[in-house]
Amino acid sequence: METKLTEPKEVYVLRLYVAGQTPKCMMAFVNLKKICEEHLAGKYQIEVIDLLENPMLASGDRILAIPTLVRKLPEPVRKIIGDLSNTERVLIGLDLKRIK
Repeated sequence: METKLTEPKEVYVLRLYVAGQTPKCMMAFVNLKKICEEHLAGKYQIEVIDLLENPMLASGDRILAIPTLVRKLPEPVRKIIGDLSNTERVLIGLDLKRIK
């Protein structure tokens, strides 16, 4: 029996820091989900961290503004602040699209 080795999938581990369910925070999640489905289908994990519930978690990733998206993996860590409505900026920030 022959075993084929497959390339390990690169998984994007994303952390979205929010403060409650404000319109801007909700929009950031909706925009992130849409971008991930279009560009990273099956290759991403999103963790939403509500700083109203867990304010101490902000210091670990040095969160200064919300909403903030942190790409934990693949390294290096990258951060994007805002509602993620500028898809082009998010793709460049996540290193999914190169600047021309």
